[in-house]
Amino acid sequence: MSEFPLPVRVAAGLAATAVEQARSLPATLLGLPVTVASQTLQASMRVQQHITELAIKGDEALSVLRTPEEQPSWATFDEDTIPEPVPEAEPQESSLLADYDELSLPQLRGRLRSYTEDDLTELLAHEERNAQRPDYLRMLRNRLTRLREQ
Repeated sequence: MSEFPLPVRVAAGLAATAVEQARSLPATLLGLPVTVASQTLQASMRVQQHITELAIKGDEALSVLRTPEEQPSWATFDEDTIPEPVPEAEPQESSLLADYDELSLPQLRGRLRSYTEDDLTELLAHEERNAQRPDYLRMLRNRLTRLREQ
């Protein structure tokens, strides 16, 4: 058998492929709407992902221009009421104050309900005399006020 030149072989391959595609066209047409819908949804999801990525990058870029809020305006807690100033108690060191200065704000929040009015007064006086951390002062004052209202 003599070999045909490359262009002739390629043309014959194209013709055979065209015939195969023509024969499978009815089956392909049945699945075409599903394929188109699937590809459209995939493209839509890719666009949404790119938009979200751009928004995140934009937030990061713009974050240097903004100063963060100490407490967001939408965040409210049961303890967020305006308290009246509490008179200072006499300084005294107790077991209550032993680990108080090392407590994080969430740890203090977790212990608030277990403190008595006297405990809160003592902690508040200690905070006012020492660190004077605004968030701690506000939390202690709010809890003390709510406890006195009960």
